[in-house]
Amino acid sequence: MINRFRQLLLVILLPILSLPALAQFSLEEVMSYPFATELVAGRATDAMAWVENKRGVRNIYFAKGPEGPSVQLTSYGKDDGQEISSLTFFMNDQWLLYVRGSAPNGNGEIANPDSNPEGAEQIIWLISTEGGDAIRVANGYSPTVHPTENTILFSSPAGIFQIKINEYGIPESDSERLLFRARGSNGGQAWSPDGKEVLFTSSRGDHSFLGIFNPEKGEIRWMAPSVGRDMIPVWSPDGKQVAFVRFSGLKRYELTNLTGGESFSIMVADAATGAAKEVWKSPSDDGGFAQSYPAAPLQWTKANRLLFYSEHDGWMHIYSMNPDGSGLVDLTPGACEAEDSAISPDGGTLYFSSNCGDIDRRHLYSVAVKGGVPKALTKGEGSEMTPVPLASGRGLAMQYMGYNFDKTVGFLASGATTVKQISSTAPLAFPAKSLVKPEQVIYKSPDGVEIHAQLFMPATHKKGEKHPAIIFMHGGPIRQMLLTFHYSSYYSNAYAFNQYLASQGYVVMSVNYRDGIGYGKNFRRAENQGPRGASEYQDIVAGGKYLQGRAEVDPAKIGLWGGSYGGYLTAMGLARNPELFKAGVDLHGVHDWAFRAKQFSLGGWWGISDDLMGKAYESSPVSDLSKWTAPVLLVHGDDDRNVLFQQTTDLAETLREKGVNVDLLIFPDEVHGFLRYDSWFRTFEAAKVYFDKYLK
Repeated sequence: MINRFRQLLLVILLPILSLPALAQFSLEEVMSYPFATELVAGRATDAMAWVENKRGVRNIYFAKGPEGPSVQLTSYGKDDGQEISSLTFFMNDQWLLYVRGSAPNGNGEIANPDSNPEGAEQIIWLISTEGGDAIRVANGYSPTVHPTENTILFSSPAGIFQIKINEYGIPESDSERLLFRARGSNGGQAWSPDGKEVLFTSSRGDHSFLGIFNPEKGEIRWMAPSVGRDMIPVWSPDGKQVAFVRFSGLKRYELTNLTGGESFSIMVADAATGAAKEVWKSPSDDGGFAQSYPAAPLQWTKANRLLFYSEHDGWMHIYSMNPDGSGLVDLTPGACEAEDSAISPDGGTLYFSSNCGDIDRRHLYSVAVKGGVPKALTKGEGSEMTPVPLASGRGLAMQYMGYNFDKTVGFLASGATTVKQISSTAPLAFPAKSLVKPEQVIYKSPDGVEIHAQLFMPATHKKGEKHPAIIFMHGGPIRQMLLTFHYSSYYSNAYAFNQYLASQGYVVMSVNYRDGIGYGKNFRRAENQGPRGASEYQDIVAGGKYLQGRAEVDPAKIGLWGGSYGGYLTAMGLARNPELFKAGVDLHGVHDWAFRAKQFSLGGWWGISDDLMGKAYESSPVSDLSKWTAPVLLVHGDDDRNVLFQQTTDLAETLREKGVNVDLLIFPDEVHGFLRYDSWFRTFEAAKVYFDKYLK
């Protein structure tokens, strides 16, 4: 009887005793999930390849088909920050091309975040899908394979090059050569369907041209040259025409403004003569973002339809029309946005990811390219994206993630509703059962704008307890955090850290402030944002006050953290509202818009003209340093190509002169979006200690 009582007592107490154990996990454990990216499928077979990042060690994985198994092809073993990209199947899918190394910075330097004394290079490699050592092809990027021959085009700072590969995967001696010489920055090369000509873009600053090079004749034909900026060219399926996007040329003193918009036209040219006509024009300044954010903003399908992205109806949608501009159809209607997309092998179906019906997640849909009602292929509490149709047409390779697992490669068979996992499973140490399911929160800013956020509550919370709270702000600002792990490695790491903070007793709220994506063009292009008035900052203050009103939060202990634009907003909070925000962790933030407009680039990418300098300064944290009293941890890599390192130098030195408690974590040779696992781990480790010191 006593033994039975003990057993019953153990059954009752076990869930209570195990709750803290389940809720507590290490930072290393929550960052251990392999992050999959660069998914591609075979050109002639159902082969698949992708890259997995395991604690900073990046390698290529391969599967002959959705049945698996997946095998690791490369054998890199260091957290050296060398990216792997541009995976391309080659020679009947028996070989795989890839690029290792980052793009150069303004000084021509390849990112070398582990400070390798030998330096770093950006190199095109070739590896057999049967395994073996990788073969060096050339220094360069953007490899483009010939439709029928073992010939590769690739780009380098010197232009477009060609190289031939023999049947054993070895570059033929003396076959590497510059394809042609032409003024401007030439790239974006694409073989014609018959492989006899090469289409390319020649950027020349205020204008750009599209050319077709004929190797046999040794001549370049220009497609309807004008004063405009022509870009994103695509061949027609028969190779007789070229479609492209045309923007107006840049006028004197005109500055790039990432948050603005401009009108654009879709042109169709005769490939033989270069004569072109406008087949569609945006009704207003609806272009720019829709032509730069998607991977394939313009496509010409085998079904002879032109597909393009546009925001002219207020949301990022994909449209379809005949090559003459007739029969325009919105393929992705609704108050929601399309993101990734791909075309079926026969050219008749569009697959796309969208937040339709589930605005803070992503799901997959299909629709006929000629129009129809989109069909939902996935649903639920996860996010699914990056559709990659297999050559046989029997289904989609894709990527997906949940609230308790990171970005994974899977297969969705035609007609199926269940995704089969293809890439590596989580290590045993990954705390999937201990992660909390974020709660969707919607609150209003003072001007009435609705703001979406994700709330992470400590799993061990008991009624009546009050916890310190932290607000996270994404960068961009053209980003959107989700109710799941994120598809970007930067924000996947941020999501993992938010989960870790929740496990350590913090209430964490990730805020999708105005200026971000996912909620329509007007939300993204909010008035008076950034250097024109910092209108988005009111969303952060409103978020802080929302947290203060929650019973689970200690209203006197709220902190901030974020990177890039989120770093800017962190600094804004500490400078402007010290009564609300008590500590912050600021990763590579912009602290002075006026300084950025002069020293980073003319206008700072935000179109900051001379007459806006005063407003830009007033919209910056540095204009309110007299009120800044809260401690701050500043984190920055000094090879940052997006935000000048001196933004942190200037703020740190100025705050120290004022007697503010400033701590620093500096990564020599690291870039903006940290490339090394070690950089992220050390950042989060330091941030946790910092918040514990000042908020607990």
